[in-house]
Amino acid sequence: MGTIKTLNKWANAHTYFPLDLLRIALGILLFIKGINFMANSTILMQLFKPMENLAGGMVIIHYVAPAHFIGGMLIAFGLLTRWAIIAQLPILIGAIAINFVGPMDAANLILATITLLICVFFLFYGSGKHSLDYYFKMQQ
Repeated sequence: MGTIKTLNKWANAHTYFPLDLLRIALGILLFIKGINFMANSTILMQLFKPMENLAGGMVIIHYVAPAHFIGGMLIAFGLLTRWAIIAQLPILIGAIAINFVGPMDAANLILATITLLICVFFLFYGSGKHSLDYYFKMQQ
């Protein structure tokens, strides 16, 4: 627990507005992907076609869209950022793995890899000063 507090203090002392904009852009991207998957569930079904015989395939499909939708909102506002990113990590790792199991789509692979790297960064960095986490912490 002390390590997390130390990381938060360092992140708040070294916060930059462009990093907050990057966090907001990441949240908006995930939110839009969640809406896209909800509106076009056939796209999501096609993505999971190589893994349809695995146990829990329908559970995974019903997890991806809401996790992107809700997690994207939370990340954009900077509320429970680390928890929202932890929920995104299995999805993003799966998005990278799908490219190696099924047909390779370079654009999706690059987007998933960059998104995963940014998520890992914010998992350690936190939400920053321009977030609801910081606002609520300062209210105490």
